[in-house]
Amino acid sequence: MASLRDRAVRIMGVPMDLGASRRGTDLGPSALRVAKVGAALRELGFEVQREQDIPVPAMETRAGYGADDARFLAEILHVCEELAAQVKIALDEGTTPLVFGGDHSIAMGTVAGVAQHFAGKQEEIGLVWFDAHGDMNTPASSPSGNIHGMPLAHLIGLNGTNDALASIGGHKGIIKPENVALIGIRDIDRKEAALVRESGVHTWTMRDIDEKGMPRVVAEVLEVVNQDTAGFHLSFDVDGLDPEVVAGVGTPVPGGVNFREAHLMLETMADTGRMTSMEVVELNPLLDLCNQGADNMRHLICSAFGQTIL
Repeated sequence: MASLRDRAVRIMGVPMDLGASRRGTDLGPSALRVAKVGAALRELGFEVQREQDIPVPAMETRAGYGADDARFLAEILHVCEELAAQVKIALDEGTTPLVFGGDHSIAMGTVAGVAQHFAGKQEEIGLVWFDAHGDMNTPASSPSGNIHGMPLAHLIGLNGTNDALASIGGHKGIIKPENVALIGIRDIDRKEAALVRESGVHTWTMRDIDEKGMPRVVAEVLEVVNQDTAGFHLSFDVDGLDPEVVAGVGTPVPGGVNFREAHLMLETMADTGRMTSMEVVELNPLLDLCNQGADNMRHLICSAFGQTIL
């Protein structure tokens, strides 16, 4: 895999809030663009190609939300299938996909596209899942039916997941649980907690971060996601951060990763040169303070792409 610095960046917006109850994450891509993420990456020396959007239907244009246990399933499946195809094309053409969400259900498309690209080379990928939540509910266990609480379960093909959502990458379980690092979690449904424990994914809760410190945690995470893989995708849910860093989230949970810890985590990941792709999800500018959350994310994204202090 070519060095990150040697590859152009292709930014894709996925303005979707169908996977969540609270409206507004469909505006996340625009907020990140207003924060001039693309311009900041150009200043770092990257070629940033013309940005593109994945079409997403508005909730208001739907006749209903479908089944109670998996709301807007058909619409989310369609968006994720198109996103997977575009992410795969970006990687096939030698560029680095940077996806702006949208709620976290879009990760089923992003990760499937990355995995498909590397499967064509008979290679696996690791997955860093940074989030306050586990996102490992199934339609049967979910208390809300909101699909943004289910994407990781579908990517690893847990029993009880929807076959269509779990097979976006061509087959069920496109990501191996042993190469998944779930970091920053602090708000897990009780049924979901059992699914996480039994799944085989590796977890680092906020207690782990507090006890071990971020340097040790990120070193352990990198061991997991780089073990016999071509590299790792970074799925970054902004609610993994403390609300003081990004206030604009639909499901804020106090006591998250602080700004400096997040910088350290991302700088250390960038040092490896093994990040294949990245997505930023769940930013809700309707709940933000003068777009401060998106501005803070600009700095963090630049750290993930290799910006250093000196």
